[in-house]
Amino acid sequence: MAETKKVRHILSLSGGKDSAALAIYLRDRVPEMEYIFSDTLKELPETYEYLDRISSYLGKEVQRLNADVGFDHWYEMYGGMIPSNHRRWCTRALKLKPFEQHCGNDEVINYVGLRADENRSGYISHKPNIKAVYPFREDGLVLRDIEEILRTSGVGMPPYTKWGRTRSGCYFCFYQQKIEWVRLKETYPELYEKAKEYERPFEKTGNFFTWSQGESLAELGKPDRIEQIKREHIIRMERNLQRRENATLLEIFADHETTEQPEDDDDQGCLVCQL
Repeated sequence: MAETKKVRHILSLSGGKDSAALAIYLRDRVPEMEYIFSDTLKELPETYEYLDRISSYLGKEVQRLNADVGFDHWYEMYGGMIPSNHRRWCTRALKLKPFEQHCGNDEVINYVGLRADENRSGYISHKPNIKAVYPFREDGLVLRDIEEILRTSGVGMPPYTKWGRTRSGCYFCFYQQKIEWVRLKETYPELYEKAKEYERPFEKTGNFFTWSQGESLAELGKPDRIEQIKREHIIRMERNLQRRENATLLEIFADHETTEQPEDDDDQGCLVCQL
């Protein structure tokens, strides 16, 4: 009689609210779950704090991948070219590749924290042994359910949200809004300065790449520019509020995610990093 091949159950935590809530939601339903975190070694201090908080609630260790090969290794491998939404080597090298290596050739069910109220797709591995499932979508859970799961568990929302950061990921994530760069500078000026150090001419072409679209951090960090960004952010928030006040109930539900989306005309961040 042929032996049944063991199936591994894996949930990849990003440091964001959705994957945290999913881990809590499935803790007693899938007791054999493996919890992993692909560490870039460039995360916010609050992200590591949040992972420890989640691990304590789960009663199980969150395994760190990339413990010895973080962002700087791959940055040097790519000749000092910083990533962007058009050059997302960081996602491939620091998130997807380590995850697939961790899975190996085993049969894996990968649990992804996409909600029922989101019109977007998550990471789908091309490896035939990895199957993605979406429990929140299957069970009809939406944003308010995720917030309630985090609240009642005591784990709470990611602590970086207290100072206005909307996403997990590296402190220099190129998907940050302009206002988030300002908040990073005000909250962690030393990290802002470290991010600036990566902005230098790419040795192969001489092109100058920036983290924030169309603007260097040196320019963005000038006092007058900071005040301008803050003013524009307030105006944008007031317009969004006015739009929502004038919207029909159906439009409000259709547009409920507005405050979570980037304010600039950037593409959405990689879901592997921010879910």
